[in-house]
Amino acid sequence: MVSVAPTEKKSLRRLMAAGLVGSSIEWYDFFIYATAAALVFPKLFFPEATPIVGVLLSFSTFWAGFVARPIGGLVFGHVGDKVGRKPALVICLAMMAAATFLIGLLPTSSSIGVGAPLLLVLLRFLQGIAVGGQWGGVVLLLTESAGENRRGFAGTFGQAGVPIGVFLGNVAFILASTTMSAEAFASWGWRVPFLASALLFPVVLFIQLKVEDSPVFREMQQRRATAPAVAHAPLREALRTHRKPILLGAGLMFASNAIFYVSIAGVLSYATTTLGLARDSVLIVSLLSSLIGIPVILYAGHLSDRMGRRPLIIAGAVGLIVWAFPYFLLVDTASLFLLFVATAVGGVASSLVYGPIAAYLGELFEPHVRYSGASLAYQLASILVSGGTPVIMTALLGWTATSMSVSAFLCLMGAVTLYSVLKLPETRRVATQG
Repeated sequence: MVSVAPTEKKSLRRLMAAGLVGSSIEWYDFFIYATAAALVFPKLFFPEATPIVGVLLSFSTFWAGFVARPIGGLVFGHVGDKVGRKPALVICLAMMAAATFLIGLLPTSSSIGVGAPLLLVLLRFLQGIAVGGQWGGVVLLLTESAGENRRGFAGTFGQAGVPIGVFLGNVAFILASTTMSAEAFASWGWRVPFLASALLFPVVLFIQLKVEDSPVFREMQQRRATAPAVAHAPLREALRTHRKPILLGAGLMFASNAIFYVSIAGVLSYATTTLGLARDSVLIVSLLSSLIGIPVILYAGHLSDRMGRRPLIIAGAVGLIVWAFPYFLLVDTASLFLLFVATAVGGVASSLVYGPIAAYLGELFEPHVRYSGASLAYQLASILVSGGTPVIMTALLGWTATSMSVSAFLCLMGAVTLYSVLKLPETRRVATQG
């Protein structure tokens, strides 16, 4: 077991702070695309399409980021297991900042025609590769640097970056849209949140200069110096010998990912176009419900260090199954308060699953294939569920003309998560040493 000595506690706190800030800005960069895809990209990059086709095309470019995420998991999982957790993380954070900043400078279809959406997809693809590799780096640096009794809580400092990123993204778009005219926002104001991604570069520099790699990886390096044949090809070994935990680990994410992307992208489009609610009001609802998720994620990770990972994930999965149909019954009232209740309760259940996932996925794999295995599991869920959820929701609404079809989809995703966690072992006491 690798434990953190008292003299290392300051370094651990510094790492947790850096992980939280870096993860938050990284996810901010990734999620502002979802807001823009729902609100402005259909008209700017697909002006010839009908409204529903424009939304579908815009969400399809959003999906491109998720298609790329497993590639990032594959490439940087291998780098993280061979070269180090920190180098992989630093490269991914820098790539994300650059791709997001360039989206803010991108010409629209009115300027360069079909080249605009093609460049948009390319940059979104680079975002996906970056976030696909980033997740494993930040959560393994956190969990492998913490003692056995704090891995669940330490991992949440990477996980909490998701709701914080959503919160920051919504704030950025609300400020941009309320401080200028609608014409100015559509012309150039939407670019400001993307250009703000330059704030990620100082975080990258801090991690590079001030953060050490995890004790587990440093121990593996020492062992490789005397036994260099160990973990010669970690990616290939993970795919050959760890297929079951990779597939079931992906299944753990289905319910949480589905309701999350329904809430931050699908409902945003649905509420503004079908229900007729004001854009800024819906953004504020999304912002407030995201805030609730932050303490729940942290507390769920803390509880998982005491109760185990599986009980929290089981409770969250059952909650999401039960809430799937009430969720859209409340959304369809077109009441902002009931929309908040729907997304907030769904967010709490989702956070019970998401909080312990960082520690749980890492603990399912041996240290020398951990970055590869955990990243593959996490990013496989992204391509199968996360990026496609807004498209699936839009298609289901168009095909069935009822939101209950989306509720059925959410219920199915909850069942997959419940099945997966019941098939996996408890790992709270599993040692993480190299």
